[in-house]
Amino acid sequence: MGSYPNPPPAPRFTHTPETLKKDTQRIIESSRKLDDTLAAEITPESATFENVVKPLAEDENYMSLEVAILGFYQYVSTDKALRDASSESEKELEEFGIESSMRQDIYKLVSAVAAKNETKTSGLDPESLRLLEKMNKDYIRNGLALPEDKRERFKEIKKELSTLGIEFSKRLNEENGGIWFTPEELKGVPEDVLGGLKKGEGENEGKLWLTFKYPDLFPAMKYAVNPETRKKIFIGNENKCNENVAVFKKAIELRDEKARLLGFKSHAEFVLDAKMAKTPEKVYEFLNDLRGRLIPGGEKEIARLREFKKADTQANNVTDDGHYYLWDHRYYDRMLLENEYKLDAQKVAEYFPIAHTIEGMMKIFETLFGLEFVEVTGDEKHVWHEDTKQFRVYNEKPTDGAEQEFVGWLYLDLHPREGKYGHAANFNLQQGFLDKEGKRRYPATALVCNFSKPTEKKPSLLQHDEVVTLFHELGHGIHDLVARTRYARFHGTNVVRDFVEAPSQMLENWCWTASEIISLSSHYETGQKIPEDLVKTIINTKHVNDALFNLRQLHFAFFDMKVHTLQAHEDVKKLDPTIEYNKLRTEITLLDPPQGLGDDYGHGEATFGHLMGGYDAGYYGYLWSQVFSTDMFYSAFKADPMNGTQGRRYRHTVLERGGSQDEMETLKQFLGREPNSDAFFEDLGLSKKSS
Repeated sequence: MGSYPNPPPAPRFTHTPETLKKDTQRIIESSRKLDDTLAAEITPESATFENVVKPLAEDENYMSLEVAILGFYQYVSTDKALRDASSESEKELEEFGIESSMRQDIYKLVSAVAAKNETKTSGLDPESLRLLEKMNKDYIRNGLALPEDKRERFKEIKKELSTLGIEFSKRLNEENGGIWFTPEELKGVPEDVLGGLKKGEGENEGKLWLTFKYPDLFPAMKYAVNPETRKKIFIGNENKCNENVAVFKKAIELRDEKARLLGFKSHAEFVLDAKMAKTPEKVYEFLNDLRGRLIPGGEKEIARLREFKKADTQANNVTDDGHYYLWDHRYYDRMLLENEYKLDAQKVAEYFPIAHTIEGMMKIFETLFGLEFVEVTGDEKHVWHEDTKQFRVYNEKPTDGAEQEFVGWLYLDLHPREGKYGHAANFNLQQGFLDKEGKRRYPATALVCNFSKPTEKKPSLLQHDEVVTLFHELGHGIHDLVARTRYARFHGTNVVRDFVEAPSQMLENWCWTASEIISLSSHYETGQKIPEDLVKTIINTKHVNDALFNLRQLHFAFFDMKVHTLQAHEDVKKLDPTIEYNKLRTEITLLDPPQGLGDDYGHGEATFGHLMGGYDAGYYGYLWSQVFSTDMFYSAFKADPMNGTQGRRYRHTVLERGGSQDEMETLKQFLGREPNSDAFFEDLGLSKKSS
């Protein structure tokens, strides 16, 4: 253990609805006052980086210490009034952000500075030059180069889109639907799950309430023997948030109109202009190429699963109609793994009690990246819910015996509760940056997940895919923690969207490495390590039905591109996203929809938070960045995953940079060459891309 200096004060999570409102107003007024002062005192002729861009960046830096936390309560608070106030705060801050980003007077000043610095002979450091370039481009992308009438319409659209996004995610977060089932209908679902379900009274006496939250939904889809039960759950889940159907439709119409105002042919063209991929054509080329390679494998996998289903239905005296339905897949995928690969996910989970797994994971990151995690307990602990864990993160002890350097704050909020965000995500609560005195401000980052709660008999046990999820989300957290940028806007995961997943996807590889699976394991009763034959089985299953899994990802990506690349605005208005979503799903995933219900049996697009939460015309980025992450892993870590020298090189070359330089440049510096997709296709067992 090292010698730990006193860290800076940790964030406090003590807001009430009233203080939240007050703080929101104070931040907005302070920032607006700065804009007004700059506009009143500086002319385009006298504008410089020092008197315009720097004050704006400093304001952005200091706002980042508070703004994310104000909007965070809506995802984690048990107090509905505070969640509502947090949603309202986020809405007000986003509206102010739109107002601020649409100020013609400030744009003229920034534009004047950009023009003066075009030659790059200004003596500015590279990150400041990038800031200036991005700031100027943001104003242009916000419509400030448009004539006044179009500018006003553009502003209206931005405000409406912000409101729609908040409304969409609020409905999803607070969705509390479910279905009453008899224990017989839930036959096969693990006792651990059934024991946690609400029991019925009155007319529902003897029944159990199965919600659409992941800890209920996934085990039920994987284990419920009765296909009718799985079908009901599947269709119920697809229709759990139908009020969002109109919200999504309106959003794609407004996005299209906004892009066309700026002279782009589609929303996708507008979005991709600022990404690594650059054009819709490039994205379609990537997706079509991948689809072409995946279909033969997907067809083989489906044929094998159909045979499996046929044998299973015969054994259970159920009529097999020859279809392989959407609600069949999790069930038979799991059964195939158990029967052919002898992989029992519940048995594997016994070796991964959550507390030990997290401890093991942190040890891996300590070895690789030279970090140390110290849990905060007692009165020093400041969290938003008693179940949340808080850690101080330090650099490893220097060899010269000096004090360890503080890196940032990490929070883990891991179990479901009423009103909480329903998926797994990393939230950056405070950005790191250099303050006005040149001192470092440190980041705070939180993992918000929904792993099963401990029971009286067992701790929370993680299935292997949940261990992968934990690594992935902590990968984002590490990116936030170790970044060292001058400006908050480039900190950590503030990179282009089609690169943001690559660092965390790369860390998933450690969950498929024998030595690391063993080191993470400890049976919850005996403390024994997971047997090697079980580890081999886990690794052998890495790519089982992988073609079907990636075709499912392709369905989301193609749907996202389709609704955002229609030729004319009239086409967008005529589009029925539900029909498109379901039709594309049948074409691409190779799984059969319900028979006789047409193409609007469900409204999956209304539950697809990513497309309203920043991944619009960007969902392809999951697969795109997987190419980069596999390339990085194969080139630096495959031979020796625990190589600390490579780990530190990766930390300093990729993670520390955040978005402070062009992401493709960062990638090339780490790889020592242009990235390619060879490793990605090799990992999937597919042919390499022909040159």
